[in-house]
Amino acid sequence: MRRALRFVPLALLVSAAVEIAVFVVVGRALGFGAATLLVFAASLLGLVLLRREGVRAWRGFREAAQSGRPPGRQVTDGLVGLLGALLLATPGLVSGLVGVLLLVPPVRRLARGGVQRAAERRVSSMTAGDLFGPRRVRVYRGGPQQPGQAPPPQAPTTSPRTSATGTRPAEGEAIEGEIVEPR
Repeated sequence: MRRALRFVPLALLVSAAVEIAVFVVVGRALGFGAATLLVFAASLLGLVLLRREGVRAWRGFREAAQSGRPPGRQVTDGLVGLLGALLLATPGLVSGLVGVLLLVPPVRRLARGGVQRAAERRVSSMTAGDLFGPRRVRVYRGGPQQPGQAPPPQAPTTSPRTSATGTRPAEGEAIEGEIVEPR
């Protein structure tokens, strides 16, 4: 984590240079007044959406918590929405475009999956289960596989309670499988 923080000042400098360059290009193409108006309009829209996305994220989290469901999906969706609105509120054409893209549902779904995977890597599996719910596991029938070996060609079963013989596994018997990301 600390290694990544080392590049934040450089990233901010590069993003500021890119924003200025794009503003100059758009200003030459449309005119300085139109480019300035475009940046202000995007920032105002971002401020309005920032409030809306914040309220929406809080409601989703509260509803999930009250109904007893894991709130992770609502939290990550709210974070992506808030980031999109915040980028749109930030003065700049490139940041505004990225913010608008994060608010489009298919892109938002992809970003939410990335945020969820990043969060799952940084917390214990127990905490990830509490946040995002139980994980789906694909179990293969047959003997154990060597690392790097392909799974057997038989059809997978999604029930973690059956062993290769089709019965419940004996106490202490390992079930080989892989974690399947939800779509």
